[in-house]
Order: sequence, then structure tokens, then C-alpha cells
Amino acid sequence: MASKDQAIGGVICLVCVLVAIIYVVALFFYDPYIISWLNLGTAENVRYWLIAVPVLVAFVAILAIGAWIGWTMATTPPPKPIEEITTEIEEKKEEPKPEEAAPETGAEEKKPEKKRK
Repeated sequence: MASKDQAIGGVICLVCVLVAIIYVVALFFYDPYIISWLNLGTAENVRYWLIAVPVLVAFVAILAIGAWIGWTMATTPPPKPIEEITTEIEEKKEEPKPEEAAPETGAEEKKPEKKRK
């Protein structure tokens, strides 16, 4: 049995294929007498809008992605300079660990403490 994600993926694929087939048929084989009840006008008008609408949607989508990238870049704080990161790493290496600084003397072992967030 397919998982939920696979089923959704199959439905998306099927819908995209059907829309593509309907689009190609409407673009190249539109007959105003067959679909006269829609009152769309001449075949040239229908073909114009079949091309204009997807171009408009694609253009706006590209601009929206560009705006999203710009917004993300404008609102993200800059990273630390590499010199600052290397000095922090060096300082951590120089500090002795608590376990190494004072070894335990005694027979009983300490239980590990849970880290608090």
C-alpha cells in the first residue's frame, strides 16, 4: 500500500498531466462551435488568453521568488567574522575541562546529570 505522500504525489502528477493535455488541446485544437456555450469569442481571443495567462502567472511567480530572496537577505543578520569564530574555538581548546582539572577520588561513581534546556 502506498504511503500518504505517495498518494498525494500521484494525484498531483495526474492533475498536472490532465491540465497539460487540456491546455494543448485548447491552444491548438480550439473550435468555437464546439464550446460555443462559454461565449469566449473567436479562436484568436482564446489562444491569446491561453498564452497570456500562463506567461503572467510565471512572470509574477519569478518576481515573487526574487522578492522572497531579497526579503530573506535583508532580514537575516550577517554571520560572525571568521576571526571571531577562530578565537572562540581557540579559547575553548585552552580552557581545561572540569573532569581533567580535578580527578575524582572515591569509590562511588557520579550519576550523569540531565542537561537542562
